[in-house]
Amino acid sequence: MTTRKMFMEGFFLTVLVLIFYASADARLYVDITSPGMRKLPIAVQDFPGLLEGKEVSDTVESDLGFTGVFAMLDKSRQVEGPGSPFSPNNWRPLGVDAVVKGTLEMNPNGEMSATVTVYDVTEANTMMKKQYVTRKDLIRPLAHRIADDIYEAITGQKGIFSSKIAFAGQTGEGRSIFLMDYDGERMKKIVSRGSITMKPHWAPDGKKLAYSSLRNGKWGIFMLDFDSATESSFFSSPGTNLAGDFTPDGKYLLLSSSSKGSPDIYMLHITTKVLSRITYSDGIEVSPSPSPDGSRIVFVSDKSTTPQIYTMLLDGTDVRRISYEGNYSTSPEWSPAGDKIVFASIRGGQFQIFTVNPDGGALTQLTHEGTNDEPSFSPDGRYITFTSTRDGAKGVYIMNADGQQQRRITPRNIRAFGPSWSH
Repeated sequence: MTTRKMFMEGFFLTVLVLIFYASADARLYVDITSPGMRKLPIAVQDFPGLLEGKEVSDTVESDLGFTGVFAMLDKSRQVEGPGSPFSPNNWRPLGVDAVVKGTLEMNPNGEMSATVTVYDVTEANTMMKKQYVTRKDLIRPLAHRIADDIYEAITGQKGIFSSKIAFAGQTGEGRSIFLMDYDGERMKKIVSRGSITMKPHWAPDGKKLAYSSLRNGKWGIFMLDFDSATESSFFSSPGTNLAGDFTPDGKYLLLSSSSKGSPDIYMLHITTKVLSRITYSDGIEVSPSPSPDGSRIVFVSDKSTTPQIYTMLLDGTDVRRISYEGNYSTSPEWSPAGDKIVFASIRGGQFQIFTVNPDGGALTQLTHEGTNDEPSFSPDGRYITFTSTRDGAKGVYIMNADGQQQRRITPRNIRAFGPSWSH
């Protein structure tokens, strides 16, 4: 088990943000939900003052470019030097709509201060200006927070750059739980116990992870608490016990257990540990994931002979099958908006990632190369993380929710399983 300091630095956003000024009437806006959206041309200048300033500005630029919302102006074409006054007439000939300027300074107490301003070139005004304070060792989280604020100021939607991805990774004989930034940076091993550890699941508040692990020959569900930096045995009973997702209110953990025979789905109260059985089947029913409003559960069942995707009400009634193609479907998860369900299904002898509407319509295949499995939506639903063997070594990938821009984010010396994106 790692120290509490590692937990705090690895997950909690310790950047202190002080709103210095934010324009309430800024006109620059991008509707990211609009079909055929035009990318917004934006320039991110280097932050003068400290050597770390370039790392901050480069990370901000990388974050914004990742979204596909912005067209980043190459720094070789920028017409104003870092730290120089903003003049809209300098940028208009380049077709730039927004310019990001910033400074990074060391405070007497050893902390770092960054001041960031976003200018609207068309309106020649300031649309965002904020001051940030952080420790020197948290430069990258600082940059992610800045990018989050810029993204929200321009799109009206929260950014995902400060989010985390947890996964089970194997470097030797056993599997450990790893934690990393959304882009694969700052990866840390946070749990190293058990010969087999399965996909971790985030609590809605981001303060806990639940996961299944085989220890001393028994399958149990364990809970990792980031506040106390402690791991505890959360649920244990005879048979195989596998963690599912938390309910949206964070009060319950969905799970599957074979304690009564075949695996069925249960709901376990986080505080009282009262266990409520939801399904009663002679077959296998596993992998429960709730809808965003908490009214339904998507899960895997072999009641139709082969494992397929179903939904049901929280009490186990109104069961509906939504996957029909392929003879093995698994790993379902509901999108944050509730309009899509992502899952894996075998095609041509290999698992591939699909999305489907909750009613079973609009089935769309997102991956085609290698074996692709264990998908998980980003907090805003615009991206999906998953595992793939396309380059020979099973690793964590991310892609747009429409299947575009697929890229690996974990090193090849770690075999990765079950990535889960924080809320």
